[in-house]
Amino acid sequence: MTDTIFALATAPGRGAVAIIRISGPGAHEALSAIAGRAGRPGHARVRTLRDAAGDVLDTALTLFFSAPRSYTGEDCAELHVHGGLGVVDSVTDALLALGLRLAEPGEFTRRAFENGKLDLDQAEAVADLVDAETRNQARQALGQLKGRLGERYKTWRDLLVEALAHLEAAVDFPDEEIPAGVADQARAALERLAGDLDLALADEGRGQRVREGYRVAIVGAPNAGKSSLVNALAGRDAAIVTHIPGATRDVIEVSLVIEGYKVLLADTAGIRVSAEPIEAEGVRRARAWATAADLRLWLVDQGGDAGAWREALDLVRAGDMLVLNKTDLAAGVDLHEARAAAAALHLETLSVSLLEGRAEALEARLAKRLRQELSGADFPAATRARHEHLLREARGSLGRALDELRDPELAAEDARLAARALARISGRVDAEDVLERVFATFCIGK
Repeated sequence: MTDTIFALATAPGRGAVAIIRISGPGAHEALSAIAGRAGRPGHARVRTLRDAAGDVLDTALTLFFSAPRSYTGEDCAELHVHGGLGVVDSVTDALLALGLRLAEPGEFTRRAFENGKLDLDQAEAVADLVDAETRNQARQALGQLKGRLGERYKTWRDLLVEALAHLEAAVDFPDEEIPAGVADQARAALERLAGDLDLALADEGRGQRVREGYRVAIVGAPNAGKSSLVNALAGRDAAIVTHIPGATRDVIEVSLVIEGYKVLLADTAGIRVSAEPIEAEGVRRARAWATAADLRLWLVDQGGDAGAWREALDLVRAGDMLVLNKTDLAAGVDLHEARAAAAALHLETLSVSLLEGRAEALEARLAKRLRQELSGADFPAATRARHEHLLREARGSLGRALDELRDPELAAEDARLAARALARISGRVDAEDVLERVFATFCIGK
């Protein structure tokens, strides 16, 4: 990398301060040209910024960081200027005139990765930290940035290296009888690792749900009160409430924060058979969203007696929750039948009345569920789909290695493939195929 890049590192628009970051071999020269001199590395200085013609652009706080002691591992500089658009635009024009190039999204962090300042999983954590909307998303991203995910995978790779040492010893003596102890020692390490990966895969999705949001679908018959429940949990009028059946035609997603976790709550079309094309499409979408959700709140009008609750029963899974609505009304036949169906599925049951627009008891139950499912003792083994894919790839190679221990050469090759899959989490092996996809998600200036 011979070019020098720069970008606005703070949010665009009007603000008290805007930070412009510079990175590359020309950072020192550019800072000296625009600020008179760069100053000592790591020391902040107040300087008058001027363009090539000598016109004053701003009075700014400037910093210089010499390679490799910088975020990117290159010479870096920062200009803390006043946040007006005119100031930012004039400084931008001056830096372009000096031959600097505007950075692409994620280019600063990509340079940090390529210069060995960050592993790939840590680089992903930078993006996750920028995008974090809740404290638990931020906590998970910070843990990953500090290397907790990389440490877990390194421990597993060390076990594979141990197993490979025994397998390679057997491969080095192909014309001699393989000592029984060699295969046995390799098997012990491989089986221990297989157990660890199985536990990690059983915990799959926890890190992704923290990062992307825990998906909760509200399902039930038309006029069961689904939109009212969404509004009660959201604390605002997020969905239209009407007595007309079938008013909700599409999935309405509402983002909430409960117990420090992001929750994606979906108001869905009432589940029923309909010949009306638009409503039928809404029901299809409701079913698709509910099927993929982490939790379904099955809402039943306890005062009903028409059996409409049965239409959504096929969507309900063990572990979901039956919410009996309209407890202010007299109980109907549907109450007892829905309770019996819920008991057969071992569903948790809760009764509510949404007349006053509150659902504190249900929110408390959701908070408890989130703590149980998302606050595991160990750092999650995967926070992105990419991690989960590579984890499964490693487990498949490991399984083949265990099956092939009678042929140490084949077993060693599959053990190497497993190690390579785990290493790709950190980007230390074969990372090029994922770099563009990873860094394209970053914002400019990061």
